[in-house]
Amino acid sequence: MSGGDIAGLIAAGVFAVLVALLAVPIFKLGKVFDEIRTTIKQIGDGTTPLIDEVTATVATTNTQLNKVDGISNNVSDATANISALSALIAATIGSPLIKVAAFSYGVRQALEGRSKPRRARRSR
Repeated sequence: MSGGDIAGLIAAGVFAVLVALLAVPIFKLGKVFDEIRTTIKQIGDGTTPLIDEVTATVATTNTQLNKVDGISNNVSDATANISALSALIAATIGSPLIKVAAFSYGVRQALEGRSKPRRARRSR
C-alpha cells in the first residue's frame, strides 16, 4: 500500500464518519416531520366536527332570526295601526272637545264680564 492508498482510506473513513454524523440529525428531523404530520392530522380530525357544530349553530340562529323578523314585522304593523287609531280619535274627539272648551271659555268670560262692574274710563 502506498501513501496515496492510505490517504484514500483515511478520507473514506472520515467521509463515512461524516455521513454517520449527518444521518443522526436527518433521522431526528424525519421524526419531527412525523410528529408534525400526526399533529396536523389530529387538528384536521378535531376541526371537522367543530365546523359541523358551527354550521348547525348558524342554521339554528338563522331560524331564530327569521322568527324575530316576523315578530318585528307584527310589532311594526301594530304600531302603524295604533298610530292610525290615535289620529282617528284625535280627529273625531279632539276637534269637538276644542270647540266645547272654547265655547265654555267664552261663556265664562261673558258671565264674568256681566257680574263685575265696569270701571269708568278716564280721559286724558
